[in-house]
Amino acid sequence: MKRAFNTTLGIGVVGMLMPTLGLAHGPVSTSDRLAQIQTMFDSDSIVEGPKVVDCTLSGGTEAQCFSITLKNSLTQHEMGPWCPGNIADDAEKGGIWVRDGVQYDVDGAFVENLATFYDDPKWQLFDKDSGKIKVTDTQKSCAGAAVVDVDEQYNNYCVECSTEYMDEAVETTYVLPLVPVPAEDTLEVDPHMGRGIAFNGVKFDAAAPQDVILAAHTIAPFDDCGGHVNLHVGYHYHGANGCSPKEEMTKADAPMIGFAMDGYPILAKLTGDVAKEEGLDACSGHVSEGIGYHYHGNSADKNEILGCFHGETGCSLDSPDAVCTANDRPAGPPPGEENAEQAE
Repeated sequence: MKRAFNTTLGIGVVGMLMPTLGLAHGPVSTSDRLAQIQTMFDSDSIVEGPKVVDCTLSGGTEAQCFSITLKNSLTQHEMGPWCPGNIADDAEKGGIWVRDGVQYDVDGAFVENLATFYDDPKWQLFDKDSGKIKVTDTQKSCAGAAVVDVDEQYNNYCVECSTEYMDEAVETTYVLPLVPVPAEDTLEVDPHMGRGIAFNGVKFDAAAPQDVILAAHTIAPFDDCGGHVNLHVGYHYHGANGCSPKEEMTKADAPMIGFAMDGYPILAKLTGDVAKEEGLDACSGHVSEGIGYHYHGNSADKNEILGCFHGETGCSLDSPDAVCTANDRPAGPPPGEENAEQAE
């Protein structure tokens, strides 16, 4: 049975949406909430919205959501680098790779020693005579390598793609609950579903399928910000490495960096003793006095910013006119990826 949810915006939610005003002394209007949300996002990333729409969340709850259509507002020079060109290159020429929760610089020496790193002699991404690294530096090679079924000719490549290979910027409509609705049980994440959105319009994506990537003896590095490109999503993050815009929040234990797909705020990662003392749950979230439940996003060494959801999720859609019925989401990849499921 579907359940309805009261969308009155109370103090806990308001506190996270008042970066300079502090906690409000009572409910806030929907129009004020939308205005706050709009100011959080880079204006260059907003295509349409935010506006209020009816929605059905993943648990069947009928609610009011805010709908906002976004595109990546970064310029080309703000992304990358990913793959070094030669085994003599230093870390400035490459990005990062992660393994078992540890982040490594993808410099020339790292690529040169992949056979040792993975204890597999089949790794050979570079020419032994010149030291030149094999990189997918064209649209064709990107399309052949950045997929689940890697074209055999691109085995043993360092995989990178560019937004310049895309005909147009990807525009995605996010429909998220105005007031987050706690799920009856912690929600495991759909491997095809994004985790949230950053304030520059960049998607916080699901984990990169490293087993698939490594099976072809390829690596698909992130840049130092935790992002890379595929031809369907464009530039996207697999973690939060401190590069995306932040909103300073009164009463909060870290700046806010975006929204999760269940509408809860994502704050910057807690580190060291503070993280241990706060006792984050399995989804990397907790409750703080005055601001309620929120997440602290993982950095890219975890490969995804959130491992599960605390609340019922909304939708990411390929049209601002589409209706969000998250409890009726079809199985399989998101719209636009039916014929070329991406490995990144």
